[in-house]
Amino acid sequence: MTAKTKRKRVKHIALALPLDVVFVERLLPGILDFARAQGGWVFTRIPERLTPSFEWLRNWEGDGAFVLISNEADVRVARSLTMPVVNVGGYVKDVRVPTVTLDQQMVGRLAAEHLLSRRFRRFGYYGVRDLWYSEQRRIGFETALQAAGYRCSSIESTNLIRSPWDWRRVGGELARWLRSLQPPVGIMASWDLRAQILSEACAMIGLRVPENVAIIGVDNDPIACEFCIPQLSSVSRNDRELGRQAAKLLSQLLEGKRYSKLPILIPPDRVVARRSTDTLVIEDPQVAGVVQQIRDHLNEVFGVERILGLSPLSRRQLEQRFRRSVGSSPYAFLNELRVERAKTLLTDSHKRTLTGIASECGFSELRRFRAVFRRLTRLSPAEYRRNHLKQAANRARAHL
Repeated sequence: MTAKTKRKRVKHIALALPLDVVFVERLLPGILDFARAQGGWVFTRIPERLTPSFEWLRNWEGDGAFVLISNEADVRVARSLTMPVVNVGGYVKDVRVPTVTLDQQMVGRLAAEHLLSRRFRRFGYYGVRDLWYSEQRRIGFETALQAAGYRCSSIESTNLIRSPWDWRRVGGELARWLRSLQPPVGIMASWDLRAQILSEACAMIGLRVPENVAIIGVDNDPIACEFCIPQLSSVSRNDRELGRQAAKLLSQLLEGKRYSKLPILIPPDRVVARRSTDTLVIEDPQVAGVVQQIRDHLNEVFGVERILGLSPLSRRQLEQRFRRSVGSSPYAFLNELRVERAKTLLTDSHKRTLTGIASECGFSELRRFRAVFRRLTRLSPAEYRRNHLKQAANRARAHL
């Protein structure tokens, strides 16, 4: 046998995916990671198409494809194909096609844990009717809240992609639902664009975000999250890993291997906290006012004397009411907030210097930052960052 005949046959793979979907853009590098490591894949797309339909695959003579099934018509097309396909969506419950998708219930649990950490005691969920991922995220959200002893009010509205003319009715339903809730309330939206709609509805009826309504979405879409006022907190999806696992599954199908009929679920990455949940629910109005001032000026260097000046209460009275409301003294609480902000900055994708992080968190010097951080976490800031990177790498390897 010659070297030429030993060469692996090139596989022609279709990327039959809509590129205007944020999570699709983010999973493609994961597919590429796997393809480069394996070798032998050539990708195809059909250009100049205005529809996300992948019906063109019926006439395409390739080896396999990645698809995004969003409705029952897509299910019928995918099941009619003779080539192996992998679905990367979570729109339809039972697609009967090999699928790699996000662990939707875990997304809901992460959102619930985030709002619970903000001391919310009343909750809501804003989803989309007849979409499987929205239903699953609601179930995960409600289950986590029930385990903590709380209930959740839910509203699921029309899918505006299918029925854009229903926008006015949807907006009216949402406003009525928001008025029925008792502030302060923490609400999860099924995805970031719904979170943005929710934020706009709050503004229209005079509810403040996050003081009256804290909002968290899903996808960590930079446009939806950063352009919203206030900026939106969101559950990050971990799409690059989803792409790698989808490519691994397609490779197995191309080799004729059997696959599980259950979807492969990829755990979400983390909560990216922004202004829309940057609050702490405190019943005592004196303590709540002081805490809000502390949070608004957390990047400034100050200590106990400035905190005492924010309230007419005596030092003893303020400390007693702080301990009843938040479980610690004003100064200890200040350091806890600063360290929590530092944790977020240490794990952010934009790697900052430790000196810069110390300054952004209101520490007068790097040495003081390190001492307080170690006392509260038992790790230095550098060790905390290394542990986070190591855990992220381990999660990625676990799915390879």
